[in-house]
Formats: sequence, structure tokens, C-alpha cells
Amino acid sequence: MMDLARSLEAALKSVYQPDGFNVGFNLGECAGAGVAGHLHLHVVPRWTGDSNMVSVLSQTRIIPEALESTFDKLRPLLQKR
Repeated sequence: MMDLARSLEAALKSVYQPDGFNVGFNLGECAGAGVAGHLHLHVVPRWTGDSNMVSVLSQTRIIPEALESTFDKLRPLLQKR
């Protein structure tokens, strides 16, 4: 999983040039998808001054580009690894 996290970090850094990352694991049934033994990883690019609190304060989600576009940008980089 750490190798995967590093690959994701490198791909995201190459495409989006973030200032940093939030990286974390969700473990267990209550932490994701309601599946016993579940484990998943988040690698979230962050920028100085980004609006991470918008969803908490105003119940609004900001999606700067379509997920399909993000997939198209990252897929070639991740297929190399």
C-alpha cells in the first residue's frame, strides 16, 4: 500500500503540482463501504490556501474538473509503474 501511495503521490505531483498531500488509511467495516476487513487509502493533493473547509462550513463540494478528465491525466502515469 505504501508503494501505491508513493506512485499516486508522484503521478499527482507530476500532473497537478500540489504544495503537499493528505495521506491516510481507512480500516475496518465502520471506516468504509460497510465491508468487514475493509482497507482503503486516500492520497489527496493539497495547495496552500485551498478550500478544504468549504464542505464542512457550507455543505458544498468543489470539484475543479470532471473525474473522467482526472482519470485520463493520471492513467498513463500509473500504467508505467
